Amino acid sequence: MAKSKAFLGLLQLLLLLLPPSLRDYLWAAPSEHGARQQLEVYHPILLQAGFSCSSMEARLTDAYTPSLPRCGELKGKGWFPLWNRTADLVDHDYVPCFKEQMSLVFDPAINDYVNQPGVETRVTNFGSTYGFAWKDDSCPLCCNVKLRNELEALGYRDGDTLFGAPYDIRHAPPRPGQPSKVYTDYFARVKDLVQHASEKNGNKTVILIGHSFGARLLLDFLNSTPLPWRKQFIKHLVLLSPTPTIGFMQPLTNLAWGPTCIVMENVPRLTLRPMWWSFPSALLSQPSPAVFGHDPLIITKHRNYSAYDYQDFLPALGFSMNGVLPFNKWVDKRVEAPMVPTTYLSGFGIETTKQVVFWDDNFNAEPENVYGDGDGVVNWNSVLVFTKELERQQSAENVLFKFIKIPNVSHSYISIQEDSLKIVMAELLEIFEANS
Repeated sequence: MAKSKAFLGLLQLLLLLLPPSLRDYLWAAPSEHGARQQLEVYHPILLQAGFSCSSMEARLTDAYTPSLPRCGELKGKGWFPLWNRTADLVDHDYVPCFKEQMSLVFDPAINDYVNQPGVETRVTNFGSTYGFAWKDDSCPLCCNVKLRNELEALGYRDGDTLFGAPYDIRHAPPRPGQPSKVYTDYFARVKDLVQHASEKNGNKTVILIGHSFGARLLLDFLNSTPLPWRKQFIKHLVLLSPTPTIGFMQPLTNLAWGPTCIVMENVPRLTLRPMWWSFPSALLSQPSPAVFGHDPLIITKHRNYSAYDYQDFLPALGFSMNGVLPFNKWVDKRVEAPMVPTTYLSGFGIETTKQVVFWDDNFNAEPENVYGDGDGVVNWNSVLVFTKELERQQSAENVLFKFIKIPNVSHSYISIQEDSLKIVMAELLEIFEANS
């Protein structure tokens, strides 16, 4: 009986590697009862999505003093969507209010970042993979939606065998000397969720799958837990185009010219830059000197800036260091392997910004990009240095580490593009069948 169930699971996974039209013809969706039986040989999954995918709600208390009258119209009216659909913000002329209510302030008394006075926020749908969604209609399959669909086609069910852990994008996991109450609480909830997923499924170990910043968070989460706990509850970690701790160029360009990950139609990136500067998460993953050395990253008419020159570049940009730890503390050179079986998949062969040029020394003007190799977001040199160190640490402890390079697939489409999705599903097949 066990062999027949395993065979059915293997057959379903192999069918996922076929073109969608042929797969749909050969395989109708399983019944709820049948799917649950087939999944007895599988493991629960926590599926984590990228930076732009979690939604947030806010409520305004009497302590809130709006800068514009319309920003206070929802005061005392309970929770409302703060970051759900960007078109709603634009259509209702709420962008200035969004900027104000999303912004954080540094509280030196507690050495941590907090909301604006009178603004309370929360992330919605914790525990569910349906808590992740793109903020407009430009990419309906982003945020691991297509991958979730493929897993549900196998019989996985949200809240039963499939889970998600949406997060507050503004905050950063704790750094040395910089606490984060938000992420301390969040990691405790993720730990409880993993244990719940395991217990709900016969104490099976859990597979963690993360994309982009969500993959980075899974790494940070695992490294915040005791190693015996990881060995007890984690079967495998799958990293899909993770943002490396040692840095890459996009976070620096986001600081310089506004965020690429909070996009609103007809709203310039520069408009959102002051809000972006208030996020500790914006300070993470800046290009590390260990990877980028003295190569010029920001080029201007009168001076070039390398990864060694943040203390000069940021004041020139207008970024205030008041109330913020020395910036170099956020340029994290550490690479800490999770010490659980890990598969790392990354695209390459896509034009990726490696330098930004402000010809007239005007940081409010759109810069010119100079391109190198990568996945369109993460530079390939960062990927290679990051994976080499992860592999070195895991190999020293005889823990599996597998690195898969996928040509010509971009950062956001690694679990969407048909050929790369097949590779992802094939790797999941291998994980599912290993010691099930």
